[in-house]
Amino acid sequence: MGYAGPGRTLALTGRDAGRLAKVADACRARGAAVLAEAVAAEEEAAMAAFLRQAEARAPLDLVIANAGVSRTLKDLGELDALTRETFAVNVTGVFNTLHPAIELMLPRRRGQLAIVSSIAGFRGLPGAIAYSASKNAVRAYGEALRGRLARQGIGVSVICPGYVRSRMTARNRFPMPFIMDAPNAASIIMRGLARNRGRIAFPWPMYALIRLVTMLPDRLVDRLMTRLPEK
Repeated sequence: MGYAGPGRTLALTGRDAGRLAKVADACRARGAAVLAEAVAAEEEAAMAAFLRQAEARAPLDLVIANAGVSRTLKDLGELDALTRETFAVNVTGVFNTLHPAIELMLPRRRGQLAIVSSIAGFRGLPGAIAYSASKNAVRAYGEALRGRLARQGIGVSVICPGYVRSRMTARNRFPMPFIMDAPNAASIIMRGLARNRGRIAFPWPMYALIRLVTMLPDRLVDRLMTRLPEK
């Protein structure tokens, strides 16, 4: 919504057609031209076709890979299926979004990519095994891409939020420190992208805390991690 306005062309996608239509209508009401199509991020061919369609309307300036799921691991018998399901969206979905966009941006040597990771991606969390691992993977991938694509004139930013009020966090039944509203989070992200920051991590107290945890001795961290609630 923050990018919607007169003279703006937006390409919006998601798996929930009803919610997507509401967001698209709200963006049009603000004066933006909108292409909206329900596509699941893990569908490689469909995502590539959608991005080509968007490029045909207007050259892609900024592509945000934001698809993500988080599932509760009820018992270890579900570990394999849950991990594969999570990685299909959170990791492969990012590849399916970024790779076609890169191909389209390279010839003109211009554009910007943003990957939504998480503060949970800085340390493997026993209560969110697949989620934290998937977010770690796309964080490292984005950081590596940034160095490589800078030579081609393409910016890459990795977004690492803490707790933000959303449908995903609404299911959590434990205290969420420093939780913030979505509009505040969006403002931080947009400012960071405008400055082409490599890492946009917030809120800063949560970011500082997780960075501290990564520097503590493993034996101490192991004791702390086993006491954390499950996501």
